[in-house]
Amino acid sequence: MILFEKILVPLDGSEHSKHALEKAIQIARKFDGRITIVHAYTAHLVSLPKEYVHAEASPEIVEVSRDAGANILEEAKADVESAGVRVETLLLLGHPVETIIEASKSGNSDLIVIGARGLSPLGEMLLGSVSHGVTARAGCPVLIVK
Repeated sequence: MILFEKILVPLDGSEHSKHALEKAIQIARKFDGRITIVHAYTAHLVSLPKEYVHAEASPEIVEVSRDAGANILEEAKADVESAGVRVETLLLLGHPVETIIEASKSGNSDLIVIGARGLSPLGEMLLGSVSHGVTARAGCPVLIVK
């Protein structure tokens, strides 16, 4: 029986999310699992659910955000592959918490490994913690890595 066959790792490029990926690789190797790395980017000027934000970002800002996310995923995918772990990537438009929860459900994740924080302390105070939101709503175990 494989306990953690499908591991979802949300990445935002922060040091905490990089540490989460390192931990997920260790777990995947131990349980012969595979990793799905996901990056959520938004079309809004702040990363709040769309019902709270009325200002859409310009197409150029959305494109830059998408491209930055693609670069984060490309680098992370190379790291996972070099560790000999199966990996897939998801670059998704949407609010981070909602997008991570949906990716977890649609991929039947057995575990979510997420960084403790990606925002600055002020940003976290204003927007809330993505890791906290994921933990509160996830349908599988969540490992928060500092």
